[in-house]
Amino acid sequence: MIATALTRLLSLETPVVQAPMAGVSDGRLAGAVSAAGALGMIGVGPSATGDWVREQHAVAAEAAGGRPFGIGLMAWVLPGAPGQLDAVLDTRPAFASVSFGDIAPYVRPLQEAGIVVGAQVGTLDEALEAERAGVDVVVARGLEAGGHGRDAVATLPLLQRVLAHVRVPVLAAGGISSARGLAAVIAAGAAGAWVGTAFIACPEAQTVDAARERLLGADETATVYGRVFDVGQRVAWPEQYGGRALRNAYFDRWVGHEDELARDDDAHQAVLAARRELDPDIAPLYAGHGVGELAAVRPAADVVRELAGAGDLLRRAADAVSD
Repeated sequence: MIATALTRLLSLETPVVQAPMAGVSDGRLAGAVSAAGALGMIGVGPSATGDWVREQHAVAAEAAGGRPFGIGLMAWVLPGAPGQLDAVLDTRPAFASVSFGDIAPYVRPLQEAGIVVGAQVGTLDEALEAERAGVDVVVARGLEAGGHGRDAVATLPLLQRVLAHVRVPVLAAGGISSARGLAAVIAAGAAGAWVGTAFIACPEAQTVDAARERLLGADETATVYGRVFDVGQRVAWPEQYGGRALRNAYFDRWVGHEDELARDDDAHQAVLAARRELDPDIAPLYAGHGVGELAAVRPAADVVRELAGAGDLLRRAADAVSD
């Protein structure tokens, strides 16, 4: 067992938080991860209702068997979807993240409800802003991470900068998909890892079989970053937060032509249809650089168990140090 500020704060056995991934991590995955001793997270998308959040909280609570879990919110969404925040305040998960936008209005209300609060950051300035806002945990999210975020700094350089300048516990995110990755960031001083891609092929995830097949066939060079999918779907993500996903034909057609894409109704309808029909050649399949580590469909508990092997690696590393 690896004991860190994160495991003590949230009573975890393994210092891993499963990243909240909208459309992938609902209550079933979150509960399975938590039941295995890490912290599962429900990912709340822009269109999610408060009722959906409450339903998924109930699913996670049952699956987690009394262990803590969390809910991830997007700050840019909340002004237009106050029901999401209300649902989190009502259900009171152990942990909530609020990221991507102005988080300051939401930190104190969550904490007053007894919820530990974290925020994903992509630069040192964002980390300092999050600390000033009063968060309990900062997540240093490098450009290797899948899904949405900044494309500014890689995980290790960002982690080192943030650790040197903030006082609250820091988690590392981006490219951490194995025990080796977890051991590396713990050795560097992180309180744990924020892991998404390693869980997207789990049977408990919402990922469909066609997407799992594509993910399992991808290597570490298979992802691309940009705003193509957001522009095509007309999702109002702030421009500074693009998305990292598996490269596909839709991305290749429209990258560099986002202004034209924004006016193309046929392309808009095509990507919406692909989302409904689960066509990975057109629809986005968000994943990070760690996708190359995916070799099989494994239950969430097996993924957590493999990540927990970081403890053995850290012990070996300690044995290699002489006085």
